[in-house]
Amino acid sequence: MISIDNTLISEDIFEKKFVCDLAACKGACCVEGESGAPLEEDELEKLYEVIDHVRPYLRSESQERLESGELFEIDSDGDHVTPIFDGGAECVYATFDEDGTAKCGIEKAYLDGKTEWRKPISCHLYPIRLKQLKDFIALNYHHWPICKPACECGSKLDVRVFAFLKEPLTRKFGEEWYKTLVEAFKLWEAEQS
Repeated sequence: MISIDNTLISEDIFEKKFVCDLAACKGACCVEGESGAPLEEDELEKLYEVIDHVRPYLRSESQERLESGELFEIDSDGDHVTPIFDGGAECVYATFDEDGTAKCGIEKAYLDGKTEWRKPISCHLYPIRLKQLKDFIALNYHHWPICKPACECGSKLDVRVFAFLKEPLTRKFGEEWYKTLVEAFKLWEAEQS
């Protein structure tokens, strides 16, 4: 593990290679899994702030599901997550392109300039998962078979997880933290040779 400020970073984030390949996976992370995407406490309020701008991007069944005003749910672990449809793991905020590729309705509203919040940080950071420990935030690489195309693409392009996720890591931890992460990678890489 590498320590930067109050974070502990798994070496897998330096070692593994990853670049999302939506053409291959069709956004499977939005429709598979055991529960919705993890939400941070401050993101619960953000959902209420952006929902009126996000609704037009959602399918009618998603809009109906959200009519109750419950924009998130609590999963079996007691964590706040995005709602999923009963009987599956399809995120209520998922939209689908003509070719069946799942994309985030929240992010579509952001990209169209309708909101200032891009999407939940857990989605933006994937395949990194954050875990709050007593005094630290652990950053771990999450291996999921549906992301095999992303691993292959990352290997082909020679892009490591932390480099692929520069924008969301900077969004979460700041520019100085990310610069320190890059320096830590250089030291780590030198030790590997």
